[in-house]
Amino acid sequence: MRSGMLAVVLTMIGMGAASAADGQALRQMFRQADRNGDRALQFTEIQAARAALFDRMDTNGNGLLESTEVEAARGMQQGRRIPAASLEDLAAQAARMDRNGDGRIAREEFALFIPERLLRADANGDRSLSLAELRALRRQ
Repeated sequence: MRSGMLAVVLTMIGMGAASAADGQALRQMFRQADRNGDRALQFTEIQAARAALFDRMDTNGNGLLESTEVEAARGMQQGRRIPAASLEDLAAQAARMDRNGDGRIAREEFALFIPERLLRADANGDRSLSLAELRALRRQ
């Protein structure tokens, strides 16, 4: 995948930079992902949300993200901006996501991947993100 397309995908599922106007959408996304209602996002809940996103993006149902599917996802991200400085990091994340090194992102690879930004946000190392950790992440 090209890094521009990956930027869209990784921003959507990596909780990329969000403006104040995105606050309501992020709260809704949080409520949907917080399956057990404990007001924290366990990494397993994040992975389940990523799997559901993959399923919506994989419109041809072949279990791989194709360039056309990622391009279609751009429509879901209208108005979002991705800093140019982060494109190299996004390409590196895509390489880490491609665990078998075949140059394609399969459902399992996509779902199991936890972006570095979320790993760093887990300040206490409990493999979940509390509301405080999520707020700190949004300020970064």
